[in-house]
Amino acid sequence: MISMCPKYNLEKIKFATDAPTFEKAVVLYESGKVTQSEEGIGDYSAVVLGTKPYRVSVEARQYNLGHCECYLGQKDILCKHMVALAIYAVKEGKPLSEKDKQLVTDPKCSGRKGELSKKELAKVKKSITAAMGYVKPYYGPSRIWFSYQESLLEGCNRLSAIVSELPVSEQTAKLLVNLLLRLDKKLCQGGVDDSDGTVGEFINETVLILKEYAKLDPDCKKAFRVLENREMCFGWGETLFNAD
Repeated sequence: MISMCPKYNLEKIKFATDAPTFEKAVVLYESGKVTQSEEGIGDYSAVVLGTKPYRVSVEARQYNLGHCECYLGQKDILCKHMVALAIYAVKEGKPLSEKDKQLVTDPKCSGRKGELSKKELAKVKKSITAAMGYVKPYYGPSRIWFSYQESLLEGCNRLSAIVSELPVSEQTAKLLVNLLLRLDKKLCQGGVDDSDGTVGEFINETVLILKEYAKLDPDCKKAFRVLENREMCFGWGETLFNAD
């Protein structure tokens, strides 16, 4: 049994782990492959039954810090066995709901027309600001490169989940245009190193969503007027301003 509460939750694990690893970890967890769990001083350990039994440990403060005897774990790469143990620490062996397992790694258009209430809008803005905190400048040494990329991934995954829940309206179109302008500024002036294209891909996908907005509700095009004659990192502003 788990009595020490980890510093992370399932949401953190979902947003900060790449989709294939998370999905494989869920299969291990739901199949009862996390066995002989124990608590240490600030960490959890277990035997996770993969191709063979692996001794696995993860820290209580940060789930991607730990060790696994598998091939990836021996290279200090986060593996499905570690993630499965982290899920076990959070859920204490209890079943996962469909929502728990649902991943949003790319932004989608909800296709649902409507506006947010004042309270809902404030909540969404707060969530966006929190997610943007993961899209930060890179000034560190090369040894922290992978953890930095994981931060960008988590930020974009969190933003994707937010965007996918938004109704379609001029109000939310303005919200998304403002989000893209903030990201563009981070890329052009804020020291964000997007070498692997995580942030740029999110921007491109959100631009496509906004073009869908304009088709569903032509009033959404009004939100694009602020982009006139503005230069962007990827030229996305002109694409939206000239959207049919």
